[in-house]
Amino acid sequence: MDHFNYRNGVLHAEDVPMSAIADAVGTPVYVYSRATLERHARVFREALGGIERKHIAFAIKANPNLAVLKVLARQGFGADIVSGGEMKRALAAGMPAKDIVFSGVGKTVTELREALEAGIGQFNIELEEEGAVLAQIAASLGKTADAVLRVNPDVDAGTHAKISTGKKENKFGVPIDEAPGIFARLSALPGLNLRGIAAHIGSQIFDLGPIEAAYSKLGDMVRDLRAAGHVIDRVDLGGGLGVPYERDKVPPSPADYGSMVERATRGWDVTLYFEPGRVIVGNAGVLLTRVIWVKPGAVRPFIIVDAAMNDLARPAMYDAWHDFEAVAPTGERMVANIAGPVCESGDTFGIGRDIDVVKAGDLAVFRTAGAYGATMASTYNSRPLVPEVMVDGDKFAVVADRVMPETLIAAERVPDFLRD
Repeated sequence: MDHFNYRNGVLHAEDVPMSAIADAVGTPVYVYSRATLERHARVFREALGGIERKHIAFAIKANPNLAVLKVLARQGFGADIVSGGEMKRALAAGMPAKDIVFSGVGKTVTELREALEAGIGQFNIELEEEGAVLAQIAASLGKTADAVLRVNPDVDAGTHAKISTGKKENKFGVPIDEAPGIFARLSALPGLNLRGIAAHIGSQIFDLGPIEAAYSKLGDMVRDLRAAGHVIDRVDLGGGLGVPYERDKVPPSPADYGSMVERATRGWDVTLYFEPGRVIVGNAGVLLTRVIWVKPGAVRPFIIVDAAMNDLARPAMYDAWHDFEAVAPTGERMVANIAGPVCESGDTFGIGRDIDVVKAGDLAVFRTAGAYGATMASTYNSRPLVPEVMVDGDKFAVVADRVMPETLIAAERVPDFLRD
């Protein structure tokens, strides 16, 4: 459920008509609903109600906007980060350092040091050398780094190849058959407190079977590590639960997921860590756009909108689907292609779509754009960086400015040898 609904024939974000946001801010613009964010955070937490010891860390990569993070911090969420910049955002949003989990396969020495100095709560180690370096830095600072070892369970999540992370050929984690030896060697290092294991097999998952299979392997490893004399008190289960980009394709609910987790982890006697991202913010945002032209085509017309692949990269990158809806639909339908103004054939949001009839000047939205939308935006073709708005009841505020080309040009330098 989200809070983007039609009232008197006009799409609203909570109590604000989309047209009011377009008039005030212009288009394209991302629009987030605070009420939806809070509802999704509450539903996910309640779905895990049967799990006594747990920690929920929002995957900041899905949406790093400070206002979004502030809402989730107030819901008691920590942060799952994959860079030093994301750590700075989490801290700026008021998320305690102890509630931050540092994931990612390419942490630099500088990032490890800064995270140790900030006092973050957990490092997810991706390779043995990273663990050794982390231990060395921590010891040099007179600290001990709490960490878990990320294992690759070699489980196919059944999702898009570019967001699959748990197969043996993926770059994430250590091979599960090598994990016991790596764990033993790292756990002996001063400066490192290796407390458990982690796994994350992919994103936008619609089938709980592969996740449960991965968790089964983690459970076996917990028992084996304890049998070898190691103390295991936490397991990081990652995230990856899908959202309904297409209204007729429904993923497992958080409640379904929570029931599976209870069953799969019974008897582990650990604190379970969760890293939801898309499932929290996906349906909490839309990309509001305006139709520039309806261009006749050889097969069907092209709806040319002012949003482009630089604003919403998922369709060009993943062939991803986003529902396209008019802000003030007439009830008439048409079949058309939807494309943006960027000079790339890949700047296409949909081919042969059955959509609301729209004409030049009409407003429309791309639904389910709150995750991996603005965070992946660029200024390709020297286009402005898309702004972001948050709605709260009957009011709204710009929470990220539209960054204009003039601002970007001002940050560039012409060297002396090119000056006249």
